[in-house]
Amino acid sequence: MLLLFDINKVLYLPVVLNILGSAHRYGFSELETSISDYLKEILNIRNICPIFDAALLYQLEFLIKVCHKYMDERACEVMQHENFLQLSADALNKLISRDSFHAPEIDIFLAVGAWVKANPDPAYKSVLDKVRLSLISITDLLNVVRPTGLVSPEAILDAIAARTQTHNSDLNHRGRLLADLNVAHPMYGAQVLQGEMRGYLLDGDTNNYDMERGYTRHTITELREHCILVKLGTQCIINHVKMLLWDKDMRSYSYYLEVSMDQKRWIRIIDYTEYFCRSWQYLYFQPRIVLYIRIVGTNNTVNKVFHLVSFEAYYTNHTENLYDGFVIPTRNVAIMGQGATVTEGVCRSRNALLNGDTSNYDWDSGYTCHQVGSGSILVQLGQPYVIDSMRLLLWDCDDRSYSYYIEVSGNSRSWILVADKRKESCRSWQTIRFTARPVVFIRIVGTHNTANEVFHCVHFECPAQGDDDDD
Repeated sequence: MLLLFDINKVLYLPVVLNILGSAHRYGFSELETSISDYLKEILNIRNICPIFDAALLYQLEFLIKVCHKYMDERACEVMQHENFLQLSADALNKLISRDSFHAPEIDIFLAVGAWVKANPDPAYKSVLDKVRLSLISITDLLNVVRPTGLVSPEAILDAIAARTQTHNSDLNHRGRLLADLNVAHPMYGAQVLQGEMRGYLLDGDTNNYDMERGYTRHTITELREHCILVKLGTQCIINHVKMLLWDKDMRSYSYYLEVSMDQKRWIRIIDYTEYFCRSWQYLYFQPRIVLYIRIVGTNNTVNKVFHLVSFEAYYTNHTENLYDGFVIPTRNVAIMGQGATVTEGVCRSRNALLNGDTSNYDWDSGYTCHQVGSGSILVQLGQPYVIDSMRLLLWDCDDRSYSYYIEVSGNSRSWILVADKRKESCRSWQTIRFTARPVVFIRIVGTHNTANEVFHCVHFECPAQGDDDDD
């Protein structure tokens, strides 16, 4: 690697690309990787086009992704540079086909027109087909596109029809893609257009809030005419929202999220109107190009006001599986960091049931309990998750055994039985499996203890992280 860098101090880019071609041709994978790493380090607006062409030619996925990211972030600069005209037809096709190649469509058309003029290639029609004419204004279609003769009158009429007869949100938009960066931030031009006390929502402060300050709010009504409305600085590709509901007491909220390009047609991406949610919300959905995001609170278990402390929007390469708007978690979500809490049950230390400690417990501490025949242990997750398993550790410092049953709910009103151990003698680790369903509340009810009249549980997790062999 060091040798390669020393050599490239005196080699021109074409020589480096020739070496890359030879490394690819003869299967020198380590050299190929080293050169790719080096090219990543020297990327600039002058060399991005030939490097991108080479990456495609040799099918170097790592380098292709690096080039995509660079070009997406500097689309206008890339098109204005003279080397843009030297791109191969295949490279140009792949570049402007990307939703994340974000620039005014008329600028993309003009850049492609200049490329066609510089490259009298029969393949130019396939490149022109990738220009999204319906995103160009009617004025520019008639006064800029038509005089070039590059596009047929029929294609121009089709584009005009699409602009006039199709909802703006249904057009094939492009959007800015900033991976793992919060685009709902003032530094990217985001602003809150609706909601009371708007200044708090996007300030990034998730610690200093109380009953009087530190949140944005709206009144909850049956007509749902109020909302908190966020406008991004430009249309962006997002697939993840992270937001903090006011959580200084045990209240819960219900809400939904909608996105739009024009505030005329709204697409609902999250609907938790039938579920109780609290604290941090980690929301995932299919990637969408959006400009406006509105959060509509539909319920507060304490009063008729929806309070939102913080709001962030991202595009992230997450691995979360989704079902109908709900996350199907693989990691334990019954933890305080995910907004989970114990709302019923007696314990010396609140939320000891969820702290992950399965070793430090004895006769006096390290467990949560309730009187048999009265009450229960009730766990509330931060938001609804599709759950199909859970695991708990019953207090086992002697040879006693317990009987119990478990119910789940999304709103603490309607309950579904998922485990019935009332006729069994159970001890230590318990793994419960059931048909997957959206879950917010888990109610564990002890019905018998062979030693006394108290049901003790040391640890709870969902979905189950251990093996059934631990039971």
